[in-house]
Amino acid sequence: MQNEEELFPEAAGEEAGSHRRRLTPEEADKLPYVHRLLLGHFGQPPRHEIFDPLTQFIYSLLASRTKTELTYAVVRNLRARFGAKDGWENLRDAPLKDIEDAIRDITFPEQKALHLKVSLEQITERYGSLTLDFLARYRTGKIRAWLEQFPGIGAQTSAAIVNFSTLRRKAIPVDAHHLRVSQRLGLTPRADAATTEERLMRLVPETWTAEMLDDHHQLVKKLGQTICTFDSPRCGQCPLLKICPYGQKHVGPATDGPSR
Repeated sequence: MQNEEELFPEAAGEEAGSHRRRLTPEEADKLPYVHRLLLGHFGQPPRHEIFDPLTQFIYSLLASRTKTELTYAVVRNLRARFGAKDGWENLRDAPLKDIEDAIRDITFPEQKALHLKVSLEQITERYGSLTLDFLARYRTGKIRAWLEQFPGIGAQTSAAIVNFSTLRRKAIPVDAHHLRVSQRLGLTPRADAATTEERLMRLVPETWTAEMLDDHHQLVKKLGQTICTFDSPRCGQCPLLKICPYGQKHVGPATDGPSR
C-alpha cells in the first residue's frame, strides 16, 4: 500500500461551497423551489441500490449514454460472470475480449472495457489491493481529483461515485439532462459539467444531505428524460414552466400552479 503522499500527489481544494458568499433569500430558495415543484409532479424518487465505492466506480464508468436499467443488468451480469461477491479481482484479471463480450449491450463497449480493465489494474497498483473503501478517510474534493486521474472518469462520473455510493458525499452528477434543464431554467449559463456543478453547488442549501442531492438529481434527470427533452420539449406540461424562461418563450407564461 502506498502512503497518502503517493496516493494523492496533489491535494485538492476545499469542499464545494465551503467558502461561498451568502446568498440572498431569493437565490437561497432557487433549488429548493425547483425541488418542491418536481416532487409535487413526480413524487419521491424510488430508492436505488447503494453500492460500495468500487462497484459504483464500475457502474458509473459503464453508464455513460446507456439507460439505467441496462447498466444495472450489465453490472449484475459482471457480478455473476466474474464472481464479484468475493471482489472484482476476476474482472480485473480477465482478458480484455472477455470484458468486452460481457458489456457488449452498453454503448462503446470496446472503449469502456479498456478503461475498466486499466482502471482496476491501476487502483490495485496504487493502493496495493483492489478496493476504494479507503477513500472514506479523505475530503470529497481530494477523492474526486484522485478518481479523475483514471481513464473515462470525468467530473460527472466522479460526482456519481462519491454521491451514489456508500461514501455519500455532497455532489451533483451533471449529466446531459441536468445540464440542459439547468441552462433552460437560467440557473447556470452555458458551461461544461464541472463548471455547471460548481455553480449549482453554490445554490445548494447547507441543510441538504447527500441523500437529498441524490433525490434532486433523479428528479431533474426524470424531467429531462420525459418532458424537458432535447428535440421536442413538452413545455406546456412542465411543472417548472412558471419559472422557466425557455419554456415561457416557447409557449407563453404559466398562469396557474403552486406558489412558493
